[in-house]
Amino acid sequence: MLAALLVVLPVFGLIALGYLARWTKLLRETTGEGLSDFVFVLAVPCLLFRTLAKADIPDAQPWGYWIAYFTGLAVVWALAMLIASRFFARKGPELVVSGFAAAQSNTVFVGIPMILKAYGDAGAVPLGLLLAVHLPVTMTIATLLAEGRTASVTMLFRRLFTHPIIIGIILGTLARPVIAQIPVPFWTLIDLIANAAVPCALVSLGIAMRRYGLESGLALPAVLSGLKLGLHPLIVYLLATKVFGMPPHWSGVAVLFAACPCGINAYLFAERYRQGVADASSAITLSTLLSLVTTAAWLSWLGVG
Repeated sequence: MLAALLVVLPVFGLIALGYLARWTKLLRETTGEGLSDFVFVLAVPCLLFRTLAKADIPDAQPWGYWIAYFTGLAVVWALAMLIASRFFARKGPELVVSGFAAAQSNTVFVGIPMILKAYGDAGAVPLGLLLAVHLPVTMTIATLLAEGRTASVTMLFRRLFTHPIIIGIILGTLARPVIAQIPVPFWTLIDLIANAAVPCALVSLGIAMRRYGLESGLALPAVLSGLKLGLHPLIVYLLATKVFGMPPHWSGVAVLFAACPCGINAYLFAERYRQGVADASSAITLSTLLSLVTTAAWLSWLGVG
């Protein structure tokens, strides 16, 4: 429990910093919006570009591994949207935010240190595979769902291919064959911008929490947290261990990856569309708090940690 607390403490520290800075009026309300715009338009695309360009992706894909993880993701995403629509009257982009929050994992602050501590070098390859595609897949799905409801096919393609996240994904993929020819100063620039993504996003979230509080109540965030911390890793565990044959450290990495709390990108997505911000910020905070217990439980069940 102490180890889990130490892992998530930086998350709450930066969120609290943003909250207190706004509460004491050291920062203005518009600062949070400006930070989220910077992260969404520049920092996260640079992070995706760097991740995809440098990722070590094997030629022979472990399809059972992919299917186990992303089946769980798809199920909780669909359930979250169904529940949010039917019982909480969410619609449009705010409905997409509910699905995104329930499916997308906080990999940077919780997933990476927890998984590497549990499995060491043996977990690095399966962890790297998920890191390379997790955010691109979830961001693309969220964008398609948000833009596809009201746009024509032509408009949808125009919005997709001018979307900062999609541009980062495309450029990162195109850069893979020529990565050795890209000069070092360029990577220094990309690193500077990409490394600012997480701290700026968390401070922005703290400012938003000061503004919205628990405006959306606890009911929907509790549902989203339950789907993320409970159902998602359970589905992945059953598929990875009972359906698809894979080494224990591969199945364990997939389960722990799914067991991470709601990721910050759901909040960034909500800020971009100015809808569902209160839902996302509450779900991220609540799920991160609860993950102190749930991740320890999954580590114990998997026999690691």
